Amino acid sequence: MVDITLLTCKAYLHPKPGNAYVENIFQEYHLLKEALEGEGLTVARTNWDDPEYDWSQTRAVVFRTVWDYFERFNEFLSWLQEVEKKTQLINPYSLLSWNVDKHYLKDLAAKGIQIIPTHFVDRGKHERLSQICEQHQWKDIVIKPAVSGAAFLTYKIEANEIPKKEGLFQQLVTERDMLVQEYQETITEMGEASLMVFNGQYTHAILKKAKAGDFRVQDDFGGTVHPYTPTAEEIAFAERVFEVCDPVPAYGRADIVWDQNRNCYLSELEIVEPELWLRNHPASAQSFAAGIIAHLNSPKK
Repeated sequence: MVDITLLTCKAYLHPKPGNAYVENIFQEYHLLKEALEGEGLTVARTNWDDPEYDWSQTRAVVFRTVWDYFERFNEFLSWLQEVEKKTQLINPYSLLSWNVDKHYLKDLAAKGIQIIPTHFVDRGKHERLSQICEQHQWKDIVIKPAVSGAAFLTYKIEANEIPKKEGLFQQLVTERDMLVQEYQETITEMGEASLMVFNGQYTHAILKKAKAGDFRVQDDFGGTVHPYTPTAEEIAFAERVFEVCDPVPAYGRADIVWDQNRNCYLSELEIVEPELWLRNHPASAQSFAAGIIAHLNSPKK
């Protein structure tokens, strides 16, 4: 039996070498693999939808680069429900099934976490963008699906564009739950910070910046990554986000943005398959491994 199976998607199982993006994936895989093996654990790797893999022959699976799940969400959720019966999931099923849908932001807000101002519009409820903006006194906004990643179907809409984008929004709401968020100008001015947290403890951070003329910080759209040293308040904020989760995740990251007064807001909590920039802080692989082991040895939730 294998102790830990690290999960990817088929596209990144055996990709061709020579691509910096792919090389980053494998560098992070090897850092975590070596840390786990250094603790005496055996490690395997496969794609989450591998029909030949015997999930009952691994003590636990750890979710890494399963970066197609939001495009195949129903299939992924069904698979999760089946695999959860055969092995331990890290992070656990209760957290994964909660975090894949951005309605988790509403739950965190109810626990006192300051999130980006957000209005939730569930599928089939055809509220108009103009009415939402009037209700909250918002000007520029961002719309995004409740289940998404890598800026999938995410649009920034300026105040003067809202009448033209009503049709797009109504079409999206016909198909899926959506979020409408107040656009934070500081995203283009200051970027978005990602703070990595393992087993409740902050380890390191990076700052993502969008390319000129864009608001999306993901490297898929030309975004860049920079060193970042968070303040004590930002570290405490990130750790508090993880503290209110039940159970505390083995791994993840808190993405934060700021208002004009430098107050921080949670933009995303990523605990399913987050990029964690272990390569920027290799020692954090040991903290990642420790978080996995803590969950491996804890009662199943």
